[in-house]
This record gives sequence, C-alpha cells and structure tokens, in this order.
Amino acid sequence: MPSSVGLANTAALEQDRQRLHDFIESHRRLFVLTGAGVSTDSGIPDYRDKDGGWKRPQPVTFQAFMGELRTRQRYWARSLVGWRRFSLARPNAAHLALARLEAAGHVEVLLTQNVDRLHQAAGSQHVIDLHGRLDQVRCMDCGQLMPRQDFQRELEHRNPAWAVLEATDAPDGDADLDGHDFSLFVIPPCPMCGGILKPDVVFFGEGVPRERVEAAMHGLAAADAVLVAGSSLMVFSGFRFVNAAAKAGKPIAAVNRGRTRADGLFSLKIEQPVADALALVG
Repeated sequence: MPSSVGLANTAALEQDRQRLHDFIESHRRLFVLTGAGVSTDSGIPDYRDKDGGWKRPQPVTFQAFMGELRTRQRYWARSLVGWRRFSLARPNAAHLALARLEAAGHVEVLLTQNVDRLHQAAGSQHVIDLHGRLDQVRCMDCGQLMPRQDFQRELEHRNPAWAVLEATDAPDGDADLDGHDFSLFVIPPCPMCGGILKPDVVFFGEGVPRERVEAAMHGLAAADAVLVAGSSLMVFSGFRFVNAAAKAGKPIAAVNRGRTRADGLFSLKIEQPVADALALVG
C-alpha cells in the first residue's frame, strides 16, 4: 500500500506538471534554455550540486589548455577514456519531450549549454549549441575541423596503453584518472598544418562566438516567454539570456533541482527532475 509520503510526492509532481503545462499553453512561442540537468538521465554527469557549487574541481581553462603542453596531455588522456562512454549516450525523456514541444510549434529556438548534441539526436531542429559541440575537433591554427571519432582512433593508435584504461565518468566526456603520469601521452597534431587541436567547445575563459549570441538574442526577442530546463545558470553565458528576458518583461519558467542564479527572476519554478516535470509537454 502506498505510503502517505509517496502519495504526497506523487500529488506534488502531478501539480507541478500541470502548472508547467499551463505555462507552456499560455505562451505559444518559447525560448528554451537547457543545461546539464537535461542530460544526466542519459548518463552524463553534471557539474554542480543543489546549491549551485562545483561538485569537482573546475574544468580546464582555455588559457591553460593553449599555454601548457602538460595541461593538453592531461586533458586528452582523460578524454580518450571518457569519450568511449560519452559517445554512446542517447537522448532521454527530457530531450524527447522538448523535441515534441518543438514539433507542436511551441519553440522559437532551443539554446543549449550542453555539448552532447542529444537535442539534435532527439529530433529538435532549431538548436543553438551555445558552448559548441564535443563531436568535433578544431585546429586552433588553421581552423580545420575533424570528427571527434576520427581523432579518437588516432589517440588510441598513438597511446595504446591508455586505450584500455577504465575510469569514473566526469562531465562532458571527461574521466577521472588521478594518479597517472600524463607526461608521455602523445597528442596528434593537426594533419593539415601541425597546429594545436582542441575540442570544438567553449572552454572556461574563452568567449562564446558573437554570431551564436546574436542568433540566440534574436530568438529571444521573437519569443513570448522563456523555459529554463536543467540549468543553475551560474555561468554568465547562459544567465545573460534570462536576465535579458526579465528586463524585457517576458515570463520565465524554470525546471531545476536546487538553487539557480536567477531564482528571483522566475514567475514559475519547478524543483523536480527535468524528465519527470516535462512528462506532459508536447
């Protein structure tokens, strides 16, 4: 027989789903902003706890990656191991719900802070990858792009001992490999010019390309309201869009477990797992 606590939790979830459903139905053109909380059910760890703090040391900075060989060796060694499982991630119910929402004509644009491309895999088409995409590698000298999977094969070929290691998954294709000596790890150069290869994502300390910001702001201006899903908004690159929406008087709903940087700006906040809360969407 269900407990009184279980029944109360079920009732609260249903009430939250209905409130979110009503918000969406009341605002036909949504600007959707998603973060790591959308992808955790796909097996990709997130960065922050319920208070918005870091769960682990902060990610590598752009300046350290570009300026220090040892930082690049550490990054790519961990990425070699982490990519194996990250590349197998598949869309979960949250991604599918947002794709249904777009198919129903409710989404002006979906701006994601994630680099996993799972929104596209779920069927969403009007997606802006604010922080880039991890399935590509870019040469920082000549701009050449290559598929991450091709680069993975080259990494494994040059570092066979690393290719068989197992480690705990970390966010965005990283893996915890503490205690290893990275000094002998071999990083392939750009096959076109010999330059430094970097994931085609925005690192901390690196600016988001202006054209992405402009495209997102254009979508925000055309939207009636904002839906934030699975983001603490602690990073300014995402927060600025919610702040701009609030200044423009647009209603903002959020689905996120725990504190966010924009709690004072929401007209509706649902503190439930994203996939559960979006069950009635679309």
